[in-house]
Amino acid sequence: MKPVALIESFIAWIGKAAGYLNLVLIFVIVVDVSLRALFDQTAAWVGELSWHLFAIIFLLGIPYALQQDRHVRVDLFYEGFSPANQRLVNLVGTLLFLLPWATVLLITGWSFAAEALASGEGSPNPNGITSFFPIKAMIPFAAALLILQGIASCVRAYSVNTTER
Repeated sequence: MKPVALIESFIAWIGKAAGYLNLVLIFVIVVDVSLRALFDQTAAWVGELSWHLFAIIFLLGIPYALQQDRHVRVDLFYEGFSPANQRLVNLVGTLLFLLPWATVLLITGWSFAAEALASGEGSPNPNGITSFFPIKAMIPFAAALLILQGIASCVRAYSVNTTER
C-alpha cells in the first residue's frame, strides 16, 4: 500500500471510530438526564465526560472532514473554477494556511498536554474527572493527523496536476 493510501485509510478509520463515539456520548447524556430526572442526582464527572467526548469527536473528525472534502470553505469563486484550478486552490491553501496553522496547534497543544500531565491537572469539581491529560493530549494528536491528511491531500492534488500537463 502506498504511503498516501496508508495515511488516508488510517485517518478514515480514526474518523469513523470517532463517529461511533457519538453513541457513547448519547448514552452518557441519557444516563445523566435520567439520573437527574428520576433521582435528582448527578455527578460532575458525568457532565465533564460528555464535554470531553464531544471534544474528542470534534478533534478527531477534523482530519476526516478534510479528507472527505466536508470541511467549511468560503465559496465565493471556488465553485466556478475548473477542477484543475480547484485542486490548485486546495494545494496552495493547504500549504499556506492549513499546514502552518496545524503545526502551531501541534506545538502549542503538546505544551498544553505536557503541562497538564506534569501538574496532574484535573477537575476542580468534587467527584470530577481526575486527569485532564488524556483530553488535552487529543489536541496535538488531532493536529498531527491533520498535518498528515494535509500532506496526503497535497500529494494527491500535486500528482493529479502534474499528470494533466
